[in-house]
Amino acid sequence: MGQTNILLEVGTNELEVVEFSLLEQPPGETEVYHGHYAVNVAKVLEIIRMPRITELPHLSDPSVLGAFNQRSNIIPLVDLSVWLGKTKAPNTKEGKVIVTEFNSVVTAFLVSGVNRIHRINWDEVMSPGPYLASFSSDCITGVINLEGRIVFVLDLEKIVADLNPALSLRLDQDLEAHQGKEALKALIADDSSLIRNMLRDLLEKAGFSVQTAFHGQELWDHLQKLNQVAKAQGRPLSDHVQIVISDIEMPTMDGLTLCKKIKDDPDLNVLPVILFSSLITDKLRHKGESVGADDQISKPEVSQLARRARDLIHSRLQKTA
Repeated sequence: MGQTNILLEVGTNELEVVEFSLLEQPPGETEVYHGHYAVNVAKVLEIIRMPRITELPHLSDPSVLGAFNQRSNIIPLVDLSVWLGKTKAPNTKEGKVIVTEFNSVVTAFLVSGVNRIHRINWDEVMSPGPYLASFSSDCITGVINLEGRIVFVLDLEKIVADLNPALSLRLDQDLEAHQGKEALKALIADDSSLIRNMLRDLLEKAGFSVQTAFHGQELWDHLQKLNQVAKAQGRPLSDHVQIVISDIEMPTMDGLTLCKKIKDDPDLNVLPVILFSSLITDKLRHKGESVGADDQISKPEVSQLARRARDLIHSRLQKTA
């Protein structure tokens, strides 16, 4: 399943999503409602039929149905309808199971059916906005209009982190503060306000001055303005920004495209770029390398971020000294 994404050219701001459905029948209603959802193909290992499930003891969440054995791997199975609080339609077929991997964790999700794979551009992915997010426990990261259907892109990482808090991002409480005279200057792009704020707190405690952007396009536009200011002042760009830290999955412009644009720009290519994403895996690391990323860090390894960002900045300053 994941092999299709290898054919996708890196840095074109495109992605492939698996569209799937959840069938629900709200109490008192006679009609079955088809909810349409999607997940990035890069997170999908395979799609299988309903396996034989072994119940797990002491389960605290009813959405976790149990676990199954797949090629000597024990994989937990989450009923996505139950987790989302949907009333499942009666007498529906057994459904399909989407096996995913991100943050080096394999998790399976039970859905009603899988439709097809769509290749789209990130600028077709709209932000859900705070109003819609309030109805979905913040687990919707984007909205796509696919052939007249409203399709919600789900944040499966949040679901897994909510089910197992030990897998969520954690700040490094032992991080040493930067002792330099001036703060190191970082730009961050991430469409999750929670992660943006967490990374800002982490880096500021480590002695960074931080500016943030909602997605790659916003950060790119800001970089252009900073470059113009630096040129007008006759000063180096590093007076305004010394490193870029970017998520990969973002609406409007993704992190891979942002990194490629920075590295292709004769004025901006001196900037170190760190990709910080759940999509950083051994299988997908080549994508970041192909667009010139200076470093790649997989969530939730957030404790390494400040140190590695500082090392990249100091290394670049030594080269230009």
